[in-house]
Amino acid sequence: MNYNLGVNKGRRISVSEMTKISLCTALLAISSYIVFPIPFTPIMLTAQTIIVNLIGLILTPLHGAISVLLFIVLGAIGLPIFAGGAGGLSAILGPTGGFIIGFLFSAIAISYLKGRKTNILRYVLVTVFIGMPVTYLLGASYMSYALNMDYKKAIELAVIPFLLGDAIKCVIASIIAARVHRILENMKP
Repeated sequence: MNYNLGVNKGRRISVSEMTKISLCTALLAISSYIVFPIPFTPIMLTAQTIIVNLIGLILTPLHGAISVLLFIVLGAIGLPIFAGGAGGLSAILGPTGGFIIGFLFSAIAISYLKGRKTNILRYVLVTVFIGMPVTYLLGASYMSYALNMDYKKAIELAVIPFLLGDAIKCVIASIIAARVHRILENMKP
């Protein structure tokens, strides 16, 4: 069964594609609850980075954008699905809102650059050197603006402490994505 969502000149999104989009959105919401506050920064350590990378590596750019945008809209209307159970426009307009928006552009960039064949090394390189910098750039820029702080200080608070952990999360996401691709390939008739 296919549904025309008005994208790609009438191309229909299949039920299996909608299921993947929905599952990725749900995983991103759930990952927001796996949180470790860090005392010296308003940014919390979450599992969201793994899921955003997975979304980019598993879904097409359009489907990844729909998934993350759905997450943002659901959070903006008040569902407590942002980091630590936050929700509402205040979370998006607050100091960490740039990271939420950064997730959208990161997932799209990763999906465009991941390549057509499953390749863990390429996945790691794209997530570490493209996906994370996109998130960091938007997140730190908006934090600098929202808190009226120097951009360098925003980088010190919101990026540098997370570099190693995010690189590890990129490797984990890449391994999982490669495995998911193999499973999905084996399921095709």
